[in-house]
Amino acid sequence: MPGLSKSRYTTFCQCSKALWLRVYHPELQPEDPNLQARFEAGNEVGDLAMGLFGPFVEVTTHTADGKLDLKAMMEKTKQEMDHGTEVICEASFSYEGCYCAVDILRREGSGWAIYEVKSSSSHSGDEVQLPDKFDKYAVDIAFQQWVLEQCGIKVTGAYLVTINGDYERVGNLDIHQLFRIINLKEKVDSEYPLVPGRVQLAKQTLKQEQEPERAIGPHCADPYECGFWQYCAAKQGLSQDEGEPTVFDLYRMNASKKWEYYNAGKITFEDLRDEPLSDMQQLQVECTLSCTDHIEPEGIREFLDGLSYPLYFLDFETFQPIIPPFDHVKPYQQVTFQYSLHIIEHEDGKLIHKEFLAPSDGSDPRRALAERLCQDIPMNVCSLAYNKAFECTRIKELAGLYPDLSAHLLNISDHIVDLITPFRARHYYVPAMGGSFSIKSVLPALFPDDPSLDYHNLDERVQNGGDAMTIFPLIQHMDPDEAAATREALLRYCELDTLAMVKVWEFFKQEADIQ
Repeated sequence: MPGLSKSRYTTFCQCSKALWLRVYHPELQPEDPNLQARFEAGNEVGDLAMGLFGPFVEVTTHTADGKLDLKAMMEKTKQEMDHGTEVICEASFSYEGCYCAVDILRREGSGWAIYEVKSSSSHSGDEVQLPDKFDKYAVDIAFQQWVLEQCGIKVTGAYLVTINGDYERVGNLDIHQLFRIINLKEKVDSEYPLVPGRVQLAKQTLKQEQEPERAIGPHCADPYECGFWQYCAAKQGLSQDEGEPTVFDLYRMNASKKWEYYNAGKITFEDLRDEPLSDMQQLQVECTLSCTDHIEPEGIREFLDGLSYPLYFLDFETFQPIIPPFDHVKPYQQVTFQYSLHIIEHEDGKLIHKEFLAPSDGSDPRRALAERLCQDIPMNVCSLAYNKAFECTRIKELAGLYPDLSAHLLNISDHIVDLITPFRARHYYVPAMGGSFSIKSVLPALFPDDPSLDYHNLDERVQNGGDAMTIFPLIQHMDPDEAAATREALLRYCELDTLAMVKVWEFFKQEADIQ
């Protein structure tokens, strides 16, 4: 029978079916192209955290084929504990098929303290303001404590180590400021009595030859949190591939309300037609059921009348390092490294394209980008961004960082108009948008037969913002040919983002004229 690791245990606590599928049918999860990058980032966080308490011994050991040698790791752990080592990283234990590796095991008084390291962030006061935020980690640590105590180890402390979201790097990285240590002993003590029963049930699940039966429900959480959401939803007739949208496709409805409708049997758009939905949700339902488009030309014309030539269509790309690589960067802060700019100087004017992509040498890209942006966009001109809060926030961050450029940058920000406005204002909606106004949903809905506007036809290296965010920091480690090809892929992707905006603007002009 497969063993029960701490990650499998926590999966079981969420859903027994998910555990079984994870072990016996992992191929049913959609591929995540950025999984390896997140895994490596998590390893980097874990490696840094090992130094929080001074000298340590890491017992990680691999076999000849590169797999973890669990037996050797457990033997080394026992040796280090017997030798009086104060801090042991990846300390490994096994009891009756249950295995765990403790991120940091630290001698504490007459026993040992468990430190579970996570790459997620927390902020000062979260323990009081958002106490439930840490419940899922207590489940994980309680399992580890149970395994250790079955092995005869006295556990005296249970701690969570997270990234400190309030830390701003200035000078050398300070790992004692980078991390927050949160005492979870009380929560872990509450979870601990549940572990033995859950372990037995999890083992029974792993013995089953048939897939466990369990209906979808709130335990599925956000679909992105369970890799089997699409599989399980499709088994219950909720596959989008079959064409009929459901309550889970409604525009901006919170998850608890969706499950409330679902459990009441209000699942299809026909079921929801007479429910008290928001104006936008009602529009989505009516247009979808009647297969009609909704156009308010007066609203579109009013939006267009608020624009003035020359027009500058702007889009940024950023990456989000967990560990701040530069001064005045916080964990997970958006660091702008690229932009695309399409320009139309006057009516019937030629479309001009400008772009910036920072060097791929690991240096801070922000100053050079800010300077070039001020060169490329004059003051007091009309710029457009799609969902402008993102671009405006990045520009304001740059203005705060570079006082000598601040006036120009803030002027650019103050003159940005949001191209998403006519969609959000219900001036235009077609069922093909599927309840989403993202450019990736709008573009194929408006131009379904134009391959030049299809993101899937771009270089597979970069076909969405997540790809761009993940791949840019990696370029510095690529060979020259691969680096050059990747930079070109980034340029073409970002260029399509602003070209798409131009096409949407032109579409609005056409609709306003036709109507």
